Amino acid sequence: MVVFIKHVEIEGPGLFLSFLKGAGFKISIIELSRGESLPDIELCQAIVVLGGPMNVYETDKHSFLLREEKFLKDALSKEIPILGICLGAQILAKVGGAQVKKSPAKEIGWYEAKLTEDGKEDILFSGLGNALSVFQWHEDTFDIPKGGKLLAKGDICKNQALAVGKCAWGLQFHPEMNKSMLRSWLEYYNEDIDRDKVLFNYFERQDVYLSQAKRICLNFAGIIGKRASIKM
Repeated sequence: MVVFIKHVEIEGPGLFLSFLKGAGFKISIIELSRGESLPDIELCQAIVVLGGPMNVYETDKHSFLLREEKFLKDALSKEIPILGICLGAQILAKVGGAQVKKSPAKEIGWYEAKLTEDGKEDILFSGLGNALSVFQWHEDTFDIPKGGKLLAKGDICKNQALAVGKCAWGLQFHPEMNKSMLRSWLEYYNEDIDRDKVLFNYFERQDVYLSQAKRICLNFAGIIGKRASIKM
């Protein structure tokens, strides 16, 4: 099964839930903020770590982060495919030994992420060209772990995507976000932004954005299938 790890109710799997269900995968969603337990690692075909408003260094406030780090370290050692999104990417970077810190500026809204040479060759971004139109909502950033690769760069927050080990990836941006999630975030989170502009920009970009999101998710599904065949 594919396990989604949620940190808060409002930040769910979104588009990725429907894409992976459509690809035939069984899904389990673990809500850490509700005290739900992480599954037996041997039952996981893949793990998708979602976002959240907390920071990776706030383990005193959110003790489940420590359990999650241990779980992901185990998954990395067993080469279980992992995809970290926003906070999930930052946790993955931390587990890999890299620093997570404040970004030069908050990024909320629509930006461009340019693939590096490593990114252009990486299977997760296959078929996506040289740049992505991405949705951001974060205040922290990650360094690249030793032995890891920087896969995509931004103008404000440089590190936008990374690879760790043989089958783990982190995305600072949100490819899973759908229209209803975006509306919920704009209502729920207290940020000084032009909400109408952010929503309007979604409708301007939605065809490209949805196509990119589907390609990333299906590429990840292909990785899961390949890893499963290697273990058989």
